[in-house]
Amino acid sequence: MGSSFDPYFPSVAGMSFLREPGQSFVVEALSHDFVLAGDGRSPLDVVRAALAPRYAVVPGGRPRTVRHTWLDTFDWRLHGAGLTLEHAAGSGFSEYTLTDADGERITAGTSRIRWPALASALPPGPLRARLEPVSWVRALMPVARAASTIRQWRVLNTDDKTIAWLTVNQPSPAGQDAAGLPPRLSVTAVRGYQAQTDKIIRCLAGTPGVAPAELSLRDSALAAIGRRPGDYTSKVDVHLTAEMPARAAMAAVLLRLLDTLEANVAGTVRDIDSEFLHDLRVSVRRTRSAIKLCGDALPAGLAEKFRDEFKWLGDVTTPVRDLDVYLLNYPAMAAGLESATPPELAPFAEHLARRRTLERRQLTRALRSARFAVLTDAWRGALSERAPARKGRTAARLAAERIRRAHRRVLRDGAAITADSPPESLHDLRKRCKELRYLLEFFASLHDPAIHRQAVRDLKGLQDCLGTYQDCQVQQHEIRMFATQMMQEQQVPVTALLAMGELAGQIARRERRARGEFGGRFADFASAANQQRFRALTTDAGR
Repeated sequence: MGSSFDPYFPSVAGMSFLREPGQSFVVEALSHDFVLAGDGRSPLDVVRAALAPRYAVVPGGRPRTVRHTWLDTFDWRLHGAGLTLEHAAGSGFSEYTLTDADGERITAGTSRIRWPALASALPPGPLRARLEPVSWVRALMPVARAASTIRQWRVLNTDDKTIAWLTVNQPSPAGQDAAGLPPRLSVTAVRGYQAQTDKIIRCLAGTPGVAPAELSLRDSALAAIGRRPGDYTSKVDVHLTAEMPARAAMAAVLLRLLDTLEANVAGTVRDIDSEFLHDLRVSVRRTRSAIKLCGDALPAGLAEKFRDEFKWLGDVTTPVRDLDVYLLNYPAMAAGLESATPPELAPFAEHLARRRTLERRQLTRALRSARFAVLTDAWRGALSERAPARKGRTAARLAAERIRRAHRRVLRDGAAITADSPPESLHDLRKRCKELRYLLEFFASLHDPAIHRQAVRDLKGLQDCLGTYQDCQVQQHEIRMFATQMMQEQQVPVTALLAMGELAGQIARRERRARGEFGGRFADFASAANQQRFRALTTDAGR
């Protein structure tokens, strides 16, 4: 490392080393982190007492203030991939650092970006290239913030040689209700002095008030505001027990779905990314299926009271989601044109964007309406009422009954479909498959995980085929509808209509392929091995 003045050089601990003019140190690749307990002494006093008289501790530079922002998607896709993205900013610098589970880092300096935003908001380069496939259509957004006062000291041996750097980070998490965080101490060796640095680490580890840092600074900042990495998931991750009353089990499932629904309202209203609305809609669909399939386990009249309101919610969220799907798939559709060109199809994209703007206004009004607030409040209140203790159907018995019934219906309806069956028969079967899938999700905690995973995998293969078939049919109709709207609203180049016609033709070919694959997919699902898995699921849950 050169001797020209550079006030910061990075450490793998996610901090920065301060360096004065004329100093030149090459640090080792690893550091060791501690947390300093608040016992009334300053961090410097604690460190000097721990290392005296063998080592001296002297200032290594001026204190600096660094603002940390950690970013992830709402559903923690970076965390799930073993990645941590941090933005560190201070006087004269702004830097993004992506760290993987092995400690490998990609760093990029850039001007401040207004988050939330897609990863494409970052400048082109290795950092953006690594993030885009992971985050995909989800926006990156701040999950935790902290401001740190960073002081660094040099540790000198008896020859007055600098053998290690000590970095004390005094973080203050952002948030009005955030709990305080203790100072953090990072020890990093100067190259060639790792053995002596190991002795320093052992001295510190044996000092009262100095403890190993069990959480990273990001995780500590999250804990200070009552959060943890991965604390949101769209999955129905409710834990049921076999002997709990069926009513309590369904209330627990439906409350979990309501939590997910409400967690996605703000992101949907702000239009942060398309997946907020997607997760909200999935929660609504699951809720409607639970009411339909297991509503009799709830207090009398409760399912009937709320059925129509959740249908309303499903209806008002449909148009924007349908347009989102088109817009998300548009780049691939344009790139797949053969006779037409992407510029010729551009008026179609412009029409979709205009329609989405109009439909989103309706959606936003609905989610901000008194009707929506009354629905969610009343639903939560009804589900949270404590049921009188009495014997009755258990969660395991309910799961066995409903999964067995739904499975038999899928087998029966699927076996009745022939090459001459109308499209409606496949559409109805898709609905039955979705109901079976939701039941498997609701009661997953009652089943053997390995058997459950394979049963879901087999069902998903059939669902994918049926979903492609129906989507292709719907899209062909909608493209004709969009073309009619475009002609009514403005003059449309004939080349745009021809390009849309080519799209419809491509979709028709995919529809025929999906229809041709149905027989094989259904045979796989109806195989003896898969039927045995479902018998094991329902038998085990019904005990």
